[in-house]
Amino acid sequence: MRTHYCGEINESHIDQEITVCGWVHRRRDHGGVIFIDLRDREGLLQVVYDPDIEEVFATAERVRNEYVLRVIGKVRSRPEGTKNDNLATGQIEVLGKQLEILNVADTPPFQLDDDDVSEEHRLRYRYVDLRRPEMLKNLQLRSRVTSLLRNYLDSNGFLDIETPMLTKATPEGARDYLVPSRTHEGSFFALPQSPQLFKQLLMMSGMERYYQVVRCFRDEDLRADRQPEFTQLDIETSFLDEDAIMGMMEDMIRGIFRGVLDVELPTPFPRMTHAEAMHRYGSDKPDLRIPLELIDVGDIMAGVEFKVFSGPANDPKGRVAALRVPQGNKLTRKEIDEYTSFVGIYGARGLAYIKVNELAKGREGLQSPILKFLPDEAISTIMERTGAEDGDLVFFGADKMFVVNESLGALRVKLGHDLGLVSEGWAPLWVVDFPMFEHDEEGGRYVALHHPFTAPQTDDPAELQANPHGMLSRAYDMVLNGTELGGGSIRIHKADIQAEVFKHLGIGDEEARDKFGFLLDALKYGCPPHGGIAFGLDRLVMLMAGAASIRDVMAFPKTQSAACLLTQAPSPVSEAQLRELHIKLRKKPSGEAEKA
Repeated sequence: MRTHYCGEINESHIDQEITVCGWVHRRRDHGGVIFIDLRDREGLLQVVYDPDIEEVFATAERVRNEYVLRVIGKVRSRPEGTKNDNLATGQIEVLGKQLEILNVADTPPFQLDDDDVSEEHRLRYRYVDLRRPEMLKNLQLRSRVTSLLRNYLDSNGFLDIETPMLTKATPEGARDYLVPSRTHEGSFFALPQSPQLFKQLLMMSGMERYYQVVRCFRDEDLRADRQPEFTQLDIETSFLDEDAIMGMMEDMIRGIFRGVLDVELPTPFPRMTHAEAMHRYGSDKPDLRIPLELIDVGDIMAGVEFKVFSGPANDPKGRVAALRVPQGNKLTRKEIDEYTSFVGIYGARGLAYIKVNELAKGREGLQSPILKFLPDEAISTIMERTGAEDGDLVFFGADKMFVVNESLGALRVKLGHDLGLVSEGWAPLWVVDFPMFEHDEEGGRYVALHHPFTAPQTDDPAELQANPHGMLSRAYDMVLNGTELGGGSIRIHKADIQAEVFKHLGIGDEEARDKFGFLLDALKYGCPPHGGIAFGLDRLVMLMAGAASIRDVMAFPKTQSAACLLTQAPSPVSEAQLRELHIKLRKKPSGEAEKA
């Protein structure tokens, strides 16, 4: 139906007759001459119709925005003074000779160049929203990234292997989406949170190098970088240690940035232990573009009479940390109160501060409600340790360690963005040496920091048994600009180590057999050393596109309430369907049907 895409036409096509198809982006009637900006996925093309061909001109007069057209015409140079250097096709136009309306369109629910349309409205009419150039650009970028990832892995001997979508419910950190079985009454499949167990089984099957661009499902509270269904680049290898895997993944990500954005990422990526990341940044995915760091002052505060500081300082699970903000004393009391409310989201009960007006004057050159509670020696030591200078502000966090880390870590990022402290560019990082276990304060037990199949930094079950809570794992996360791009580890490949890990997680033999029996059986039949990683493809593309949410790089995302406004899913189903699935409706006392 066409000879060219709209965005392909340039000065080399002048005097050629071409055929193009697309949507009417804009129609303008300039006193007897009609201009149509025709749009397809490659760009815009200006088509001109004059009254010389009456029938064609009459058709052009009927055209409206978003009509679908087929245009035949001759390419010519635009007249001087009308050329548009900001448009790829801005040096030329097409003199229309023929015009076919392939389809008409109602007035669209919003104009494509209207930036004030709510996200809810855009998602309800997603097929219109995706016509916007920025959305098209995002999906083109996503396609390019996926293609390069596949090419890299294919060229390095990885096999693209699919794993089941209907599988067994296993504990992986979030709630499962369950699918009732019609043929097995009372039983359910689960949609996979990840292909973790299947990719390990593939290593036990001798595949050696596997990858999959796979959909994963997690029923969890949503935010800007979470969706109930998301796409993961899943990778697993045999006979490679963590250094080899990390080196290969670095090379892959560098190639993606080079090929798509023409950006050179550093070689190699820096590495940081989990302990150092938490100590300096309060986060296991620190944004290294922000120059602010947390500084321990617990030893200084341990002897002061002010219980707000001395209490956590003397608590083995507590922490007192300072966060110096260069030239931060310009912050108003109102702004400080807003930051206090912000850290409250993370459990902090307050946000102490000291404004540094004139350091040489000692206590007299400082401003803070807490100064009266601190001796001169403590104040001077804090100023020295934090490197405070005139015009700075120092915030303090004092509480349980995890509260201080989360609250000051989040404050560090917010201050960085609010005060314009974020450097330009890209800051990749590997975070390594994660603890094997972390304590669940609510559940009162230990849980796996990554997942139950992550290998400890020992092959000796006795060593793991002797020091489970001090044991580090062979896990590694790739972080970029404060976002976790991917997480992986060397896996457990010996049955005795796996049994010991289950034991420390409170998973007994019967539960382990029930939930992971197939994996435990496979470990008995010659399991190779293996490890892998999984990348969040949506997050990677979101960062590369400069988008605010992964919803902007997905074709048909869900809302934050996990609903699809386009299809109105989830929705009720008929009683007949429920009966087929052996699901009975529970009745409310009033007799009104309730959810099964």
